[in-house]
Amino acid sequence: MTSSFNVHKASGYEQLMGRWSRKLAPPFIAFAGVKAGERILDVGCGTGSLTFALPEAANISEVAAIDYSPVFVEEAQRRNKDPRISIRQADACALPFPDSRFDRALSLLVLHFVPETSKAVAEMRRVVRSGGGVAAAVWDHLGGMPAMRMVLDTMAPLDEAAAQLRSHYCFQPMMRPGEMRQTFIAQGLRDVEETSMLIRMDYASFDDFWAPIAAGEGPLGKYVAGLDKARRAKADEAVMSAYEAGQPDGPRSFVAVAWACRGAVP
Repeated sequence: MTSSFNVHKASGYEQLMGRWSRKLAPPFIAFAGVKAGERILDVGCGTGSLTFALPEAANISEVAAIDYSPVFVEEAQRRNKDPRISIRQADACALPFPDSRFDRALSLLVLHFVPETSKAVAEMRRVVRSGGGVAAAVWDHLGGMPAMRMVLDTMAPLDEAAAQLRSHYCFQPMMRPGEMRQTFIAQGLRDVEETSMLIRMDYASFDDFWAPIAAGEGPLGKYVAGLDKARRAKADEAVMSAYEAGQPDGPRSFVAVAWACRGAVP
């Protein structure tokens, strides 16, 4: 498996997305139906937003967390202080666990970066016992991420590559309404339900918003880092103007919507 998400530093990811993943984790855990005593697999743990929220939400017996990125795995292992949690590098499309190993398999903000999404869902189902649950959430890039759309819609008229990035960003796997639900059903899961979840992303300033992207984190950061000096200056200026929207630099708050889906293993 490859991933379309690029990460350089764990701290950069935290500023870009980790802090918002942590806000989404509690309502996602509640939606997934996690219960005390369960053995849970976290597929695509990142720096641990969901992994470390699980023991806070319920007295679980075990959390096994995997991620494809060694940067994420190293950081999550460094943070871990709970003996019930284990973290290792692994492929979401080839999970290194036997059939029916877990009570529940969860994936928070990962499936849209997995090219073989159906295979990942099939693997999540495989490692969960009969009667257990599979649940996942992804950002709604097209209609539910106005902060990122602000950036892409600002840069797209300036550069054809940005316009192409916007098209890819808005229509990654699992982002269309009902798409995750249909994938869950196709992989044999039952009682499948899809919903949307909303949090807010609050920034102290333009630098708080732009710094991780400017440093090359994430797909958008990868594009920005590849700009030549002149185009980079134009992009920085245009996005800052969009962020400020005619007012002095300072705090801004944006909604962020995620699609969430859950299903039961027969």
